Amino acid sequence: MDEMLTFIVHILTVGAVGSQLTGFHRFGLIQGCDESSYDFSAVFDGEKLVYYDYVEERTVSALPEFADPAIIPDFSKEAKRWQNTCKQLLDIVNQGCENPPEELEAPWVSLYSKMEVKLRVSNSLVCRASSFFPQPVTVFWTKNNLNVTEGVSLGPYYQNSDGTLSVFSTLGFTPELGDIYSCTVEHRALEGPQTRIWEVDTEVEEPSVFATVLCVVELCLGISGIIAGVVLIIKGKQTLNS
Repeated sequence: MDEMLTFIVHILTVGAVGSQLTGFHRFGLIQGCDESSYDFSAVFDGEKLVYYDYVEERTVSALPEFADPAIIPDFSKEAKRWQNTCKQLLDIVNQGCENPPEELEAPWVSLYSKMEVKLRVSNSLVCRASSFFPQPVTVFWTKNNLNVTEGVSLGPYYQNSDGTLSVFSTLGFTPELGDIYSCTVEHRALEGPQTRIWEVDTEVEEPSVFATVLCVVELCLGISGIIAGVVLIIKGKQTLNS
């Protein structure tokens, strides 16, 4: 964990100087830290020249003893300022690692009838919430703007191939012309509840009165035929016996 934090907050600023005779050289500052130590160093062509010793609280030369004497700049103010900055950065990194942002996917909601709709024929409305993560979702039903709880069910959660979830909620109902139903889904990935509306309109097929009457007439004619047949059989037997 410490090595990762050091890498995240490690800062390197570089520049280049040179001439046609000597070529180019790279210099800069290395500012790094982890949970227990800090580094504030000046480098030249990849070699550390001076650094700040946070224990001794002084700037120290890293040049070998046989090197030419050089003026050592005082890095005290800059090094201590970096120490405070590093503490703030580490706090931010720690919070991000310990509490990573939650992955959220908002549901897509659809509302439809289970079977072909006919007036005054029992049916079910299906409210499908799909492609959301994580669970749960909350589903509310209304009929004509009034909350409905009777006849409502919520099925199990199904996992999709992409790792998201889907769930079905159903409402048993008997369609009447002009009724308006709604399904509302709540999920923490949504900015607000998502609602779908379903209305029983004039295009819904109504059971045919003519078909019902015709069925009754046919049934009556059938019964009459049976009765007539029985009467003829009885009369035939009576004639034979006489």
